[in-house]
Amino acid sequence: MRVIGIDPGLRNMGWGVIDVAGSKLSHVANGICHTTTGVDLPARLLSLHAQLSRVFSIYRPQSAAVEHTFVNKDGVATLKLGQARGIALLVPAQAGLEVGEYAPNAVKKTVVGVGHADKGQIAHMVRMQLPGVDIEGPDAADALAVAICHAHHGGASTLAAAVARATA
Repeated sequence: MRVIGIDPGLRNMGWGVIDVAGSKLSHVANGICHTTTGVDLPARLLSLHAQLSRVFSIYRPQSAAVEHTFVNKDGVATLKLGQARGIALLVPAQAGLEVGEYAPNAVKKTVVGVGHADKGQIAHMVRMQLPGVDIEGPDAADALAVAICHAHHGGASTLAAAVARATA
């Protein structure tokens, strides 16, 4: 199964695609959708939508996961991030995919083993789990971590699929 993880951001939206075959994970691609500050918000959101849609058309993921928004003290910044997160949820929905959503601490705990890991630790553990990966940047590393988390806990997991069948 091909899984895409998305780390929402208005300036930098990370994405990472992995293939999952049982317990084996392999890297497919990763990158960052960029927007320019100083451009009006609707144009930035449109740009993110177009860039992420292109990623979906190239790599054709079968499952998607998005990291929950980290709420900070700046309400305006949080609202803008939430709008970018809306794009991260919209594009997979347009592709007909259900979207798993994970809290940042759950992603960190799955990939690193602790819920309060820093970006360097996340990138290091992503490299350990996806040998030979060339990570485009911290946002792409976070997105790959979201995809790995989804592979272990979400719809991409063999155990999760078996539980879903058993409870249906």
